[in-house]
Amino acid sequence: MIYIGGKKLSLDDFSGIVFKKKEIGLDGAAVKKVAANHEFLKQFSSNKLIYGINTGFGPMAQYRVTEEHLLPLQYNLIRSHSSGGGKLMPETLVKALMIARLNSLMQGYSGVHNDVVELLRTLINKDITPCIYEHGGVGASGDLVQLAHLALVLIGEGEVIQDGRVCATAEVFAAQGIKPLAIHIREGLAVLNGTSAMTGVGMVNIIQAQKLLGWSVLLSAMTNEVVAAFDDHFSYELNIVKHHRGQNRVATLMRDILSGSKMIRSRSEHLYNEAPLEQEVYEDKVQEYYSLRCVTQILGPIYDTICQAEDVVTNELNSVNDNPIIDHENKNIFHGGNFHGDYVSLEMDKLKIAITKLSMLAERQLNYLLNDKLNQKFPPFVNLGILGFNFGMQGVQFTATSTVAENQTLSFPMYVHSIPNNNDNQDIVSMGCNAALMTKRVIDNSFEVLAIQMMTVLQAIDHLGCAAELSPKTRHYYDELRAIFPKFVEDVPKYKDIARVRGYFEEREPVVF
Repeated sequence: MIYIGGKKLSLDDFSGIVFKKKEIGLDGAAVKKVAANHEFLKQFSSNKLIYGINTGFGPMAQYRVTEEHLLPLQYNLIRSHSSGGGKLMPETLVKALMIARLNSLMQGYSGVHNDVVELLRTLINKDITPCIYEHGGVGASGDLVQLAHLALVLIGEGEVIQDGRVCATAEVFAAQGIKPLAIHIREGLAVLNGTSAMTGVGMVNIIQAQKLLGWSVLLSAMTNEVVAAFDDHFSYELNIVKHHRGQNRVATLMRDILSGSKMIRSRSEHLYNEAPLEQEVYEDKVQEYYSLRCVTQILGPIYDTICQAEDVVTNELNSVNDNPIIDHENKNIFHGGNFHGDYVSLEMDKLKIAITKLSMLAERQLNYLLNDKLNQKFPPFVNLGILGFNFGMQGVQFTATSTVAENQTLSFPMYVHSIPNNNDNQDIVSMGCNAALMTKRVIDNSFEVLAIQMMTVLQAIDHLGCAAELSPKTRHYYDELRAIFPKFVEDVPKYKDIARVRGYFEEREPVVF
C-alpha cells in the first residue's frame, strides 16, 4: 500500500498507483492535519469576508453571499463549471488527476472536510473514474473545468467510468454503498481551484517519456549494430570531455547494450593501420551519418529534459495549489495564485519538443535503413522479396513520416499562448492542461514511429542473417519481438503488427533512469 500525505509522493509511487494498481491509504497524521485545518477555517471565517466562502468567484468576488446561500454557492460553482467538451480523458489520466488532487488536499492547507479525502481514496482504490473532458481548462485558477467534473462526481452527480462503461454516478454509488460528498464550507472551490489535471497528465507523460527514451537508445544502438558502425562515437573517452549528464548516460547505455556484439567495429582495428593508406578512395564511410554518429549528443539533452520535468512536476504534485491557502498553524488565510500552472505548462512544452526531436531521430535512422543508396547494405525498403514485385517496409514509412510531421506541428508551445478570459480577471493564463494533453499526443505518436523503426531493424537483421552476431542484449529483444512480429517476405497488411510492437513498447520499462 502507498500512503498519501506525510511524505513526498515520488514518480515511482505515482506510477505504482496508476499503472500497477497499488492500493492507497491515507497517512494518519496528515488526516489529523486536514481535520484541524478544516476546524480552523470554520472558526476563522465567522464574521469575516473571505473569498470563495461568502463571496462570489472570480470577477464576481465583490458580491457578498448571504448566510443561507453559503453551501448552495459551492454546489453552484461545481455545476456551472462542469462544462467540458471534446473527448473524454482516458481512465489512466483521470486516475492520475485524482491522485494529484488528493495529494494536494492532504497537505492540509485547503480547509476541506475529511470526507473529501476519504471519498477520493475510495474512488481511486475501486477504479471508479469520473467522466472528465479534454477541453475546458486554461490552467490558471487551475484546471477549473476538468476538476469541476471531478467535483460533480464527488457530490454524486454526472457520470463515471467503471469496468470500461459510462454509468450514472448515482447508480454506481448506490451499488457500491458510497455516500456522496456533502459540502461543509468550501469543498467546491477547494476541489476545483488547482493544477491537478495538468499535473496528473504531466506525471503520466514523464513516465511514458522515460520508456520512449529507453527504446530510442536501444534502437539507436541496434541501428548502429546492423550497419557495422564504428564504436568510438559512443566511447567513454569521446563523451566524457563533453560535460553533460544526459550525453554520458546515453553513451554508457549504448556501450552496455552493445557489449559483446560481433558487428560493431573498432576504428583502431579497421582504419588506424597501414593498409587503408594504400587506397585513394574508401568505399566504406570514415564517419557515419549524424543520425548514427551523434546519438549521444541528440538523446542526451532529451534525457536531461525529462529529468528536469520530473523534478518540477513532482514538486507541483506535492504542492498546495489552490486559493486561498488556509494556514491554521499561523492562524491566517492567504490569497494569491498558487493555482497558476506555469511550472507544469513550461515543462510540458519542453518535454514535447524533446520527444518530437526523439521521433525525428527515429525517422532519420529509419530512412537510412530503407534507402539503399545511403546504407549500401540493404535492398530498397529492406525488401526481402522480389524487387519491383514486393514492397517490404515501403508502406509503413509513410505512416512514420506523417506521424513525425504531426509531432513537429504539435510542438508549438502552449506556454506563450495565453488568451485573457473570465472578464479579464484571468488576464494571463498558463494553458497547462492543453500543454500536457498535447504532449501526451506527441508521446503516443512517438511510440508508433519507434514501433515502425523496430520492425525495420528486425527485417534488416534477417536480411543479413546476423542474429547470432548481435550482442546478448540486442539478441534478447530480437527474439522477443520476432515472437510477436515474425519475419515476412510476401506483402501483408502491417497495421496490426505496428499495434502489437507499439503495445510491447508501452507496457515494458527499459532501464535508462
